[in-house]
Amino acid sequence: MRIEPPSRRRLSEAARGIIPCDLVIAHVQLVNCLTGEIYPADVGILDGFFAAVSADPDRLGTSFPIEGKRVIDGQGQYLIPGFIDSHLHIESSMVTPPTMAETTLPLGTTSLVTDPHEVANVGGLEAVAYMVEASRDLPQRQYIMAPSCVPAVPELEGAGASFGAEEIEAILSMERVLGIAEVMDCAGVINRSERIEAILDAGLRRGVFLQGHAPFLSGRRLNAYLTAGIQSDHESRTGAEAREKLRLGMHVDAREGSVSTNVTAVVEAVKDFPFLDDLSLCTDDREPHDLIVQGHMNYVVARAVKAGLSPVQAIRSATLNPARELGFVNLGAVAPGWAADCQLVEDISHPRPSLVIVDGRIVAENGRLTQPIQRRTFPAEGRNTVRLTAPSLDNFKIPAPAGAGEQVRMRVLRYQSPDTSLTDLTEETVQVTDGYVDLSGRPDLKFAAVFNRHGAGTKFTAVVKDFGIREGAVASTVTHDSHNLAVVYDRPENALVAVEALMKSGGGHAAVKDGELIGLVPLPIFGLLSPLPCEKLIPTVEHQKEVLRSLGLNTKNPVMRITSLALPVIPHGKISDRGMIDVDRQEFVPLFC
Repeated sequence: MRIEPPSRRRLSEAARGIIPCDLVIAHVQLVNCLTGEIYPADVGILDGFFAAVSADPDRLGTSFPIEGKRVIDGQGQYLIPGFIDSHLHIESSMVTPPTMAETTLPLGTTSLVTDPHEVANVGGLEAVAYMVEASRDLPQRQYIMAPSCVPAVPELEGAGASFGAEEIEAILSMERVLGIAEVMDCAGVINRSERIEAILDAGLRRGVFLQGHAPFLSGRRLNAYLTAGIQSDHESRTGAEAREKLRLGMHVDAREGSVSTNVTAVVEAVKDFPFLDDLSLCTDDREPHDLIVQGHMNYVVARAVKAGLSPVQAIRSATLNPARELGFVNLGAVAPGWAADCQLVEDISHPRPSLVIVDGRIVAENGRLTQPIQRRTFPAEGRNTVRLTAPSLDNFKIPAPAGAGEQVRMRVLRYQSPDTSLTDLTEETVQVTDGYVDLSGRPDLKFAAVFNRHGAGTKFTAVVKDFGIREGAVASTVTHDSHNLAVVYDRPENALVAVEALMKSGGGHAAVKDGELIGLVPLPIFGLLSPLPCEKLIPTVEHQKEVLRSLGLNTKNPVMRITSLALPVIPHGKISDRGMIDVDRQEFVPLFC
């Protein structure tokens, strides 16, 4: 894929000095991601493209003066390409596409590739069209992937939409759509399910990028997954995973999100490979506080350097490598005829740009946008997508099996650690009182319910172990990927208050104690996004974290603890609106033993 300039003749004339460039950046240390070198240079830009690079690293007299309508003195700073986030979900930051742009552009992220499968699971094709339209004409290149798994596993959960090959074809025809997003249904890929095969064939016929999602796949299963034509994976959590995948020709996107932080493990394992062309960096899921306080791709680059990559290799893994992974031939480096996305930084080990340029235009200086991003409104932003019949207290109780005595043996979902989304299916003996499961006296156990919030009316209630809260209720409409309404609670009375609060607000995160709502993060756009800018959203989210910690949820990111409760592609057990799931076997299991 080539980004075309308005006129190649004009670019040639600027390169030859016949016409002046629009902008010249002089006296810089150019980080050449094509060769891995750093040397003094002047760079000329015309019509949004690099027209000329004047340098003489071999002292052969190859430098030349570049005339420009405007000249910026780089004062010896490093000129590097703009960062490209190869995989993220804008929805995971709880903001809209314009807010993501205004937050990450000053940090040097000039391009990003988002998979809108979160909103797609809620609003279907209309929601994807919203993300495409909301990201139009931004000063940041925002590309879209067609969500492949809506829902992640149709047989096991209910969502607000269901995508097959027909829907994928429709999305691939939309503007700025690069390919098919992370194919999470690994079993469907390996076993060549009819649905997944049709979706992949739609991408293969067009020759677009096929993005993978293959946690813990190895050996024969990984080989079979790759034969389907899938090219990448951002789910490598261990160095051994990354090494095997790189050896088999898979492009590895090392992830540093707010919950999953895998860059260190991946980099330490692969840094000594002679060739790292298939290593990129991404964020996947990053919350507002971390974007503002830590950074975006600039933070990920710094983490990769700390883990052992050279600064140039880390920058290349955030610029040229992801561009080539995605199929771009003239994005991700500073060279004549390439798209003029770049930034000036003083420290390449901890890059914080003093100047950011996209499409040849200065968009940010010293951490601030040069011009505010114009806001538009869309009908989809005003709809309450929490379509749920008002529940009663009985909806939050678990009836014991007929004939049960004072105790009953049941399956529960056990969290492996405070900071993991991995859960096991175990068995526990619990009390029965008046015909219902009674968890009093078991502080390690809590009830958990998942309500279909898309109008289906389905609901399932189970028990979780070591979730973290001591008391109260935690509820959210951010529950990957179907985004049904999930609630973990001690008593039905607390659960009911939390659910009613989310129904009224149009979605978000809620916390309840002693029957009182003590924390709420309203996310009225698809139950996932806030219309607020990051700076105004952060205090609400941070307050929610403190509230959740007061309930006992002392995890790295307490707000996100509940979000993977119903995701049936993350090992080893989950619950959905339809039942308790053995993820490894991809089938329902009885609640009671």
